[in-house]
Amino acid sequence: MRIFNTFTAVFLLGLLFVSCKQETFQGDYFGEEFEVSGKASKTSAPFDQIKTTDSIQTQIVGEIKEVCQSKGCWMKVQLDSEDEVFVRFKDYGFFVPKDAAGKKVVMNGAAFFEEMSVEEQRHYAEDEGASEDEIALITTPKKTLRFEADGVLIANQP
Repeated sequence: MRIFNTFTAVFLLGLLFVSCKQETFQGDYFGEEFEVSGKASKTSAPFDQIKTTDSIQTQIVGEIKEVCQSKGCWMKVQLDSEDEVFVRFKDYGFFVPKDAAGKKVVMNGAAFFEEMSVEEQRHYAEDEGASEDEIALITTPKKTLRFEADGVLIANQP
């Protein structure tokens, strides 16, 4: 009987350790639902694996910093590495709530680099509510970390 109790205690401690180690996400899906991988990246590490013209299928975890206030058709996500990723949604097939800033998010899709044209930067700046003077300061293309999400899970809690 003592062996059973010891085994049970070790098993429960192991289960507790594993459950504490793996972060769980509960929230609302937008786009396709997906299973959150234990390998979802909180940094820009997936971008280190690709060349400028490539992409990689992956999951990224971060905090939503901004959402398009016109439709919710894009968002900017801050990673633990202090990098920011510009996110659009596959085939313009879904949007996220405009009040999602500050919430944790898991994104499933393709990570890639993109050079954002002056015109595109100005369009997004206008969506953000930038002034005409601020928009006029955008004069050069910008290389950005990009993500095309086919599914997004926004956590219920920040």
